[in-house]
Parts: sequence; structure tokens; C-alpha cells
Amino acid sequence: MNSKLVQWILRIGVAGEFFGHGMLAIGGKPDWIKWMTQLIGTSPEVSATLIWWIGAFDIAVALIVLLRPIPIILLWAAFWGFWTALVRPLVGVGWYDFIERFANWAAPLALLLMSGWPKSAKEWFGKLNS
Repeated sequence: MNSKLVQWILRIGVAGEFFGHGMLAIGGKPDWIKWMTQLIGTSPEVSATLIWWIGAFDIAVALIVLLRPIPIILLWAAFWGFWTALVRPLVGVGWYDFIERFANWAAPLALLLMSGWPKSAKEWFGKLNS
């Protein structure tokens, strides 16, 4: 299969995931505000503000991955996808919800690995090799 096509499919998938989550966060998804409050002990108002900013950042990640993927952003997306999946069992939702979200971290990691692991700081912050 054409690796360019696979990269585009992964880019679209990662961008869609981060855009969708970003919009839900900007909309103030109640569960996420509750989980933020539970995990870090902030007030619901502060949690809502933090969730809004996280959502805005997620939308920026989506646009970067779609328009001009950068390795450090893909590494962040893999980390953030793993963390946000792990939040579910940490707040008592359950491990199946964590497992169900494996693609949230695996897709950005696959895209990064398909392009070759960066060998220098300059490569981490440069355009993805395609």
C-alpha cells in the first residue's frame, strides 16, 4: 500500500480526534470538568476554564497535524491521547474505556514512526518527513 496514503489517513484520523475532543472541551463537557476537579482538586469554575484552554490547544494540534505535521506535536498527541484515555480508570469510569481509546495514542505514534524517529532537536521541531 502507498505509504503516503496511509500517512494521510492517519493525519485525518488524528486531526479528527483532536478537533472533536477540542470542540467538546470548548463546549464544557460536564464529565471532563468533573474529572478535572476530581483529579487536581480545582473548583468546577477553574476546571471549566482549564478544559476550555485544553480544547483550544487540541484544535491547534488538529490543524497542525492536518496541515503541516511536526514530530514533536505528534509525540505530544500520542502522550496526550494516552493520558486522556488513562484518566477514565483513574476517575472510576473503568479500564474498558481506557482500552477502547488505544487509537487515540496509537495513531499519532504510528504516524510519527512511519516518518522516522527524529535524530536531532531540529528534526523534532521541523516538518514531518514524508
